[in-house]
Amino acid sequence: MGRPFRHGSRYTLAVGIASLGLLSIGIGACGNTPPANYPTSDAGAGGKLGAPQGAEVGVADGAGTSGLSGTAKEAYERAFKAWTEGDLDGAKKGFAQAAAADPKFAAPHYSLGVVLERLGDFSAAQEEYRTAFSLKPDHEIAMGAFALSLANTGHLGEADAFLTEKKSKLPESPRITTFLAEVKSMQKDHGTAQQLAQDALRMNPDFKEAMVTIARDHYRARKMELAKYALKAILEGFGEGTPPRDKGNAEAHLLRGIVYREEGRRALALADFEIAYARRPDLIEASLQLGAMKLEAGNAVEALPILERAVRFAPKSAAAHLDLGDAYRLMGRPGDAKRELEQALALESTLAVAHYNLGLLYLVAQSVPGMSASEQSAQSIKEFETYKTMRGGKFEKGDDTEDLLNRAKAKQAELKNAAAAPPPAASSAAPASSGAPASSAAPASSGAPASSAVPVSSAAPASSAAPTGSDGGASP
Repeated sequence: MGRPFRHGSRYTLAVGIASLGLLSIGIGACGNTPPANYPTSDAGAGGKLGAPQGAEVGVADGAGTSGLSGTAKEAYERAFKAWTEGDLDGAKKGFAQAAAADPKFAAPHYSLGVVLERLGDFSAAQEEYRTAFSLKPDHEIAMGAFALSLANTGHLGEADAFLTEKKSKLPESPRITTFLAEVKSMQKDHGTAQQLAQDALRMNPDFKEAMVTIARDHYRARKMELAKYALKAILEGFGEGTPPRDKGNAEAHLLRGIVYREEGRRALALADFEIAYARRPDLIEASLQLGAMKLEAGNAVEALPILERAVRFAPKSAAAHLDLGDAYRLMGRPGDAKRELEQALALESTLAVAHYNLGLLYLVAQSVPGMSASEQSAQSIKEFETYKTMRGGKFEKGDDTEDLLNRAKAKQAELKNAAAAPPPAASSAAPASSGAPASSAAPASSGAPASSAVPVSSAAPASSAAPTGSDGGASP
């Protein structure tokens, strides 16, 4: 088994509708494009969109979004199919084409905004959301997506002001009220967040998004028992008289899994993450939590496809690249591991654990493409030293950084000593007493000194030739 995965990714629980799915329209297939699994007309505003295998990859906006036709409809179908497959570039192209072909409809603009946000172009995404609710003034999902995009990019005050203004115009909207509750929760105004979410439930007792916001706010406030109580009401209920409100809710399963994981209840956490991932493979937080737990268990084989999918759906997520890089390391793919870990640092230069993982990669990999053994050892030392500096000397109990750094330094010294050692002496000539002429000596193939017949690769220091299974090999 390879060295256990060190999980250092930071997660956010402030997940907005914009990062959870796409707006769809109630249309059928056309041309040669396979049909997207759109909701039926009774899905209702904000209803979940079911994709093949039960995965929920979007939300339905209800009335006013079903007017696309012709080339706009075809482009939207192609784009939506690309989205479900994690092809964000294809989705971006298709939704842009749909918006250009029929610019008076909001749906393509909202969906394009979702894709742009996943691709890291937040200002362009926000502009598309604005266009969507400008074209359709009651497009509440686009309003919420716009506000939460602002909030998630450090503009909480602007998000609050925007939603407060919208709520004054739509005072009986449970959706706008819930979006505002979410922003208040992110601002740590937990009392107001709870009150707004309860108001949303009074407007619509079955508004499940408000129920999840209540649980999420309790989690943010570290009121774990209240969070679990709210999640139980959503997922399990309290007997025949109080059935579960939405037992398949992916966000609720994700949140409960996070709570269980913090409590050390790994089996329960894993079960919730599995459900959340199955329901919503585009829900990146679920993918990362599930992949991380499998890596921690040494199961890189199962973690790898989950994390590869996470990177497809969130190519700008440093955490996704970080975890995928470690999965590649455990699978014995050092070139791919190096690429992903360097990409994680390119996206988030303060991600100290990426330096730890790179140091480990250079230390244990038999060969990293494009690097000599001496270059690997020197880079391993550099990465561990950088990690120590970034941590400021503050390490968790049982941290092995110092031991690994000493191993890297010992390996470097061993390589230098091997390079400085004189070449082995040639074997002595045949005894003069034999009088045999030089031409009569045995052929080199049969009489060459033993030292000259040893393959060059066997002269490598023992530490560099250690089986990869001890530190960097594929996990079972």
